[in-house]
Amino acid sequence: RWKQYCMDWLTDIGLNKANLSFHDHNKDQRAHYAAASVDIEYKYPFGSKELYGIANRTDFDLKAQSQGSGKDLSYFDEATATRYTPNVIEPSVGIGRLALAVLHSGYHQEEVNGETRTVLKFAADIAPVKVAILPLSKKPELSKLATEIFESIAGDYRVEYDETQSIGRRYRRQDEIGTPLCVTVDFDSLEDKAVTIRNRDTLKQERVKIAELPAAIAAALANF
Repeated sequence: RWKQYCMDWLTDIGLNKANLSFHDHNKDQRAHYAAASVDIEYKYPFGSKELYGIANRTDFDLKAQSQGSGKDLSYFDEATATRYTPNVIEPSVGIGRLALAVLHSGYHQEEVNGETRTVLKFAADIAPVKVAILPLSKKPELSKLATEIFESIAGDYRVEYDETQSIGRRYRRQDEIGTPLCVTVDFDSLEDKAVTIRNRDTLKQERVKIAELPAAIAAALANF
């Protein structure tokens, strides 16, 4: 159960399942107190290495604590009228190797309209920025509306506001940091009260009413 739980968690945060595998330790490889031990290995560019360790440490930890402290750490189960020292299951993952695996899984270079696009295809849950608000120009009327939209959703998500350089360059900047959604505020927005949501992975664009934007963002992020 713990092996499956840890594997599911890794794929949920965006790791490529094709790069993940289990490596069970034999008796000579595991600690003397462990009844079972398994690594989840990740296939990095430099080879498969341990990413996640899961060990059944039996009752070794609490018995050692009891002996060292003189305090009884056993548990009495009233339903069965039995007393036992609980076992410990230890899932252990290092943040450095995990961050490297996330970056490796997320990093892609693609050709879009004859140009190379660099994109981090992060799962929405771990993307540092969830949404970028991009007014099409620095015209005061667009900046004012875009700022209002930014402020309306900034309390729910980590949001960036960017109005420098062309819209294409701004899209690419957000692609490179893994932002799932870009919201473009254009001159039509002043009339139709709608904005365009761009999906990082599919590059599809959808026109959405500003009043419906929070729900549209929530629905779109759920699909990453």
